[in-house]
Amino acid sequence: MQSTQTYSLNIKTYHTKATSPETTLIVVIPCYNEPHLLNSLQSLYKNHPTKGKVEVITVINSSENVLPNIKQQNNQTLQDALQWTSSLKSSFIHFSFIEATEIPEKIAGVGMARKIGMDEAYKKLDSIKNNEGVIVCFDADATCAENYLSIIENHFNNHPKTTGCSIYFEHPIAGNDFSASIYKGIIQYELHLRYHKEALAFAGLPFAYHTVGSSMAVRANIYHKQGGMNKRKAGEDFYFLQKVIPLGNFSEINNTVVYPSPRVSDRVPFGTGKAMGSWLENKSEQLNSYHFSSFLDLKILVNNAEQFYFSDEVNLPDSITSYLKSIDFQENLEKIRRNATNKSHFVSLFFKWFNAFKVLKYLHFSRDNFYGEQPINQAANLLLNTLEINTSHDVDELLLTYRKLQLKQIKPYQHAKA
Repeated sequence: MQSTQTYSLNIKTYHTKATSPETTLIVVIPCYNEPHLLNSLQSLYKNHPTKGKVEVITVINSSENVLPNIKQQNNQTLQDALQWTSSLKSSFIHFSFIEATEIPEKIAGVGMARKIGMDEAYKKLDSIKNNEGVIVCFDADATCAENYLSIIENHFNNHPKTTGCSIYFEHPIAGNDFSASIYKGIIQYELHLRYHKEALAFAGLPFAYHTVGSSMAVRANIYHKQGGMNKRKAGEDFYFLQKVIPLGNFSEINNTVVYPSPRVSDRVPFGTGKAMGSWLENKSEQLNSYHFSSFLDLKILVNNAEQFYFSDEVNLPDSITSYLKSIDFQENLEKIRRNATNKSHFVSLFFKWFNAFKVLKYLHFSRDNFYGEQPINQAANLLLNTLEINTSHDVDELLLTYRKLQLKQIKPYQHAKA
């Protein structure tokens, strides 16, 4: 695992203490220009007690070129947090802070902030010989259910082989905290996320999981084994989990909830905050997503992948054939065959090569060269119709249906009613 000490970082720590031998969870929160961090910390503090100890590490970070107003906000956030935690009395949860400033512009961002905190979390768990302990990722503008910490602890205790997990989330879709337009936009954006995940599962791909930075956790030993968090300015969550999911035994926690914020943000080039900003700027009425035909084509590839064990000529849709040619498929196919001991092993190796990165690139290729985009309500309804689940013209109802689908409150091909 690459240490953050490789870089000349200006780091100060606050409220640190020796890690309790009973520590089972360490929650890491990247924090940049966050005026409401206390809402997130209070949400964690209000959680039901866990069997072991919990530490929360907040990484208040800024680059070497930070604007004065953001630097001031970071300072105020830190002071407010220190004042709040100084009077806390809890037997199971401890809050500490890392102030990381003057981070080189090239590497400054959410990935680097998560890395600083997660590297520190690993060191703490390693210091108490608890490499089976869990590093949990959260966000400075998110809140959670009161059973969040205890559910995560129980999940990893009850599933000793699980390497990591994604955690169920729900954006707020109504209320007085945001504008009506933001709520309208986040409903469609979350529907897009859920449609994408369920469409991957429909296609039969082995990596159909949400990859949301505020809603994921990993064992400390797996974090170290896979080289730690990356320093990407966006998409760090997706890229990190693609090092964990292929190990197998990745899981989902669906009996607690993270509530990410739907607010606008210009901190990252893509993601929820960016999507909401574009939504407002474009004054959109509907959000577009990947065309369902792309997933139908992917399903045909998945169903016929084993044929490549014997033959170079497999009847596949044009979008798949064209994409495979663009990524030197034939050369890679020959390598996969040479390394495969039998047909089952071949299929396993095939989808380690045709991984989540290549699938995402295929979806973009298919969009740009074959099917274009599709309004999210249309795409989501097509998938539901294929799964024999009731469809709806109401996008709010569609989102609730997809939430129930993930929670397994409705099942595909059961003619279940949402």
